[in-house]
Amino acid sequence: MAELHFPLHGPSVNVVRRCGPALSEILQSKFECVAIIEGVDFEEDLPAQQKRPTIVQEKRFEAKLPSGLKISVWRADLTAFRAEAVVNAANVNLQHCGGLAAALSHAGGSQIKRESEDYIKRHGPLQTGEAIVTNAGLLPYNKIIHAVGPELQTQPSGPEVSQAKPLLRKAIRSILDRVKENHLKTVAIPAISSGLFHFPLPLCADVIVSTVKEYYDGPSFGRHRPEEIFLVNNDEPSVREMERACHQTLASRKPMMYSQAAAGKTSGPTVQMGEVRVTLKWGHIEEQQTDVIVNTASLDRDLKNGQISSALLKKAGYGIQKEIREAKPKGKIIVTKGYSLPCKEVFHTFCTEKGHMEAQKILFESVLECLWTAATNKHKSIAFPAIGTGLLKFTKKEAAQIMSHAVADFAQKYPTMMEVHFVIFPHDNDTFQAFEEEMRILKQKASHPSFTEALGHKEELRERKPPTPQISLRGPSDEASREAERWLSGLLKSSGTVTIRNNFILHFGKKEFAQLSRLTKDVCIDESFKNGHAEITVSGDYEDVVVAGLQVEALLCNTQGEFVKEEEDAMFMMSMENVSFERKTVDSQSSKFSNRFSELQKKGLWMSKLETVQNPTLETLFNLKKKQLQDPNSRRMFQRIPAQFCGMVGRIGFQREYAPPTDPAYGEGIYFSTLQKAMEVWKEQNEEYLYLVEAEVLTGNSTSGKPGLILPPAVGTDPKIMYDSVSGGPDISVIFSSYQALPRYIITCRVIQ
Repeated sequence: MAELHFPLHGPSVNVVRRCGPALSEILQSKFECVAIIEGVDFEEDLPAQQKRPTIVQEKRFEAKLPSGLKISVWRADLTAFRAEAVVNAANVNLQHCGGLAAALSHAGGSQIKRESEDYIKRHGPLQTGEAIVTNAGLLPYNKIIHAVGPELQTQPSGPEVSQAKPLLRKAIRSILDRVKENHLKTVAIPAISSGLFHFPLPLCADVIVSTVKEYYDGPSFGRHRPEEIFLVNNDEPSVREMERACHQTLASRKPMMYSQAAAGKTSGPTVQMGEVRVTLKWGHIEEQQTDVIVNTASLDRDLKNGQISSALLKKAGYGIQKEIREAKPKGKIIVTKGYSLPCKEVFHTFCTEKGHMEAQKILFESVLECLWTAATNKHKSIAFPAIGTGLLKFTKKEAAQIMSHAVADFAQKYPTMMEVHFVIFPHDNDTFQAFEEEMRILKQKASHPSFTEALGHKEELRERKPPTPQISLRGPSDEASREAERWLSGLLKSSGTVTIRNNFILHFGKKEFAQLSRLTKDVCIDESFKNGHAEITVSGDYEDVVVAGLQVEALLCNTQGEFVKEEEDAMFMMSMENVSFERKTVDSQSSKFSNRFSELQKKGLWMSKLETVQNPTLETLFNLKKKQLQDPNSRRMFQRIPAQFCGMVGRIGFQREYAPPTDPAYGEGIYFSTLQKAMEVWKEQNEEYLYLVEAEVLTGNSTSGKPGLILPPAVGTDPKIMYDSVSGGPDISVIFSSYQALPRYIITCRVIQ
């Protein structure tokens, strides 16, 4: 994991102060880099109503439905909670005048009010039970779902409540419909219609919980299912009623209260530290449904040694043992697949016994490295056992202190949401109590306005701000960090003009162009499409230009994310296989590496990395296409793509948006060339690294291409019978179906000077 430091000076500090969180998300989306912004205090420059609340977020309940959906109850402030979407308790005119609606509107800025007014002008008032979606402005969400629940008199009668109950149920179902339509993974729902709308709180909680349960127990949610529904309120009465309703309604669903997962004891505390949520729980580490499970392994890599390793091996299967023996360490850990474990990856740590001189430091750094590796790999949750309390001979208290301090150090710097679980083996009361005491101390300190006190080193950390503001970039590789640094430098050092070239601009719709038009109050925006290349140029005063440029980049990241989801849905429908892919680095000593190294060196290129791409779904669709074309042969060809699309090509295959050639002389399709021609087809200049994707390409029945073709020409007079591809001579092929090419390798090169 490579780290670079980018100093901030002068106006760039103001840019980062204005849109630091958005910048962090863009860097992660484009380059898989985590950006740690230091020396810039966003909140001191925000209006009082936009500052973080002092309330400590606390999870009260968690259950899992048979469909896989998690439902949890939280006490938290919805203006600062983390989910993909939040529900606003709206009125029919979307006038956010009081209660939660006013709090969300104030915290989210003018965009929420403006979009709400625009909706009412176009469509008129909403009906009770309806829900619509807008953007979330400055709130820590992607979307707001405005839902209109029934509004009652101050002391409603029994018949009035009875008439309102189906309308509240309709509003909740409308919310869940919007979740489905927008493919949202998480949504935070408050006790809508209670409070200012006077719906009785106990019944409100019962209706919300029962409606969510019925919706996801039945067929109406279709293929999309969110990962978690958060039932969130900031007042204790509402939280208690939601917790009661969940226990009553979901009791038969075996709630995943951490206590009940083990010895029937209550769950440990949950602490919110910045964007990182830490939970102490009883349980078996091999049963944790997190993105990452951490293992503490022996130095001989034999997973039969040690209680945790052997439990993971038993559930995962022999494949995990084979992979850990062959894998190369990354720092202090080895990463393997989860196999039959309910996680995406397993991080194997290798710590030393307490008697070793640096044993405590190694344990601290191992936990920290697991967290940063999870962040770099875009994971959102990680489960740790109590590392060190067994054969490594740490006391329970020492292990709890070291591990919690490592998490707190990570939380102080990590800018986006992460769930961290400390999982204590059932009946290990002493270890649980040691971690519980450490969590209690952190929880008390987390409520203080100065988050740095959460580490327990108050005076040291209060002076820890770097003298010069900077952005630290942590990427999965040197190349990723350098690409992110290069992009960031070009953006922040621009002189009044920013040009963004990306053919996903062509996917902008009414919503995106409306957002662009709002930016023109402060800057000038020009859009163009020339020679197959779309670009947006922003010009004006430096600070406004860079901020507007970042907003355009954020729109593109969202557009690309939606495009990937749509493609994955289409791939599933055609193959009936869930989309999964892997990129594995090829050993530099292997023949695969050396053969390509020599081949590229002759072309003036220095290959620094070779990665295999494995995507079973793409391979299935490629083979189906091969049968359809009745073409058993494929050509080994190459495409040069920008760094930000390397992840997408492995996930959903080739798309014409990634790599339009310098001159699309043979049509508007997806271009491939021989290695000899690649530098002529794609003439990008002044790049430190370049990326080639080696592919199998089905050209089938081909003919000569020409400018402007959006499909292959007809073979004869019947327009339905078309060629399979077009060519630009023996070295260039253009296809018009992405499934006619299968990515095999991603090659990272430098030009030999």
